[in-house]
Amino acid sequence: MTWYRMQSRPPWWPPNEPWPPRHGAYAWRRRRARFARRMALVFACFVVLSVIGAINVASWILAALKGSPYLPSTTTVTAIPFMFAVAIAFVIVAGGALTLMRRVGVPLTDVVSAAGRVATGDYGVRLGEQGPASLRSVARAFNSMTAQLQAQDEQRRHLMADIAHELRTPLTVMQGQLEGLVDGIYARDDARLNDVLGQARLLGRLVEDLSTLAHAERGTLALRKEPTDLGALIDDAATALAVEAAARHISIRVADHKELPLVDVDPLRIREVLTNLLSNALRHSADGATVTIDVEPRRDEIAVSVRDTGVGIPPDDLPRIFDRFYKGPASQGSGLGLTIARNFVDAHGGRLSAESRVGEGTVMTFTLPRTMA
Repeated sequence: MTWYRMQSRPPWWPPNEPWPPRHGAYAWRRRRARFARRMALVFACFVVLSVIGAINVASWILAALKGSPYLPSTTTVTAIPFMFAVAIAFVIVAGGALTLMRRVGVPLTDVVSAAGRVATGDYGVRLGEQGPASLRSVARAFNSMTAQLQAQDEQRRHLMADIAHELRTPLTVMQGQLEGLVDGIYARDDARLNDVLGQARLLGRLVEDLSTLAHAERGTLALRKEPTDLGALIDDAATALAVEAAARHISIRVADHKELPLVDVDPLRIREVLTNLLSNALRHSADGATVTIDVEPRRDEIAVSVRDTGVGIPPDDLPRIFDRFYKGPASQGSGLGLTIARNFVDAHGGRLSAESRVGEGTVMTFTLPRTMA
């Protein structure tokens, strides 16, 4: 095995050439051709300067034979070899400068061209890593930037499609109900009007969720923090969903939280987080099951866990449950609840995570900084 087959692709290797080379002489031919061009330039300069020097020496000899009083000085004659040396050094330096300009200029030209394509909306452009180390770093940073822009652009397109889909459903139902009322197909009674009102409320809730999510992701979400009894918020959330749980014979068990310290939070936002997590746990639990709310005071934070014994979340879907508009097979909401809950917890300096096993249930845990004594 030759040396080049044992090495990884070198950073200076042209991006449009395969590695390893097709045969061993490939790299040598490139270096030999480059060396030949440089030596040809040196030789041409040497020939030109030699001709000039020969003419000067010949003129000096002729002037000496004719007895001319205007003979070149000895210093001038002895300076000719020094001029040759300076000329050769100049050619070598000029050749190196041209090579450096080519190694730097070509990648910079590629960067400018690629930046122009990005400006027109082409986020799929990528740069080859070539040239000096600094330019290779620029190429890597540029490629990372375009990859992020491409991912964000795709996410934006998916988000617009998801928003259109979520808004279309209640609007279509409302339109159908109202057209039926106008055409006399449906009776104009309270039951029918309540159906239309329910779809209008669903639409309003979706718009409110989108507005809240937009503020949270921009970092402009207004939090009205105050010293809060976290245990009272847990009891309020459990009480609010007690009727729904009782209708399905699901018991909500709340751990002892009498010794919890006060926390500096926005009570409305944290109560919404608790309600969302508890509602999801009830929705994915079987009739007669038990949903548990545990509280664990830690050194610098307080952890609250909501545990159910439902079907669980598949491992492939678990990393996506906090994505916007993600819905599991049994989900009936807009797919924004967990995303908003995570943003609320993040805004308080905490974190929201999930653990789940298929067939055993899911545990949602969020933490809050322990900032109050």
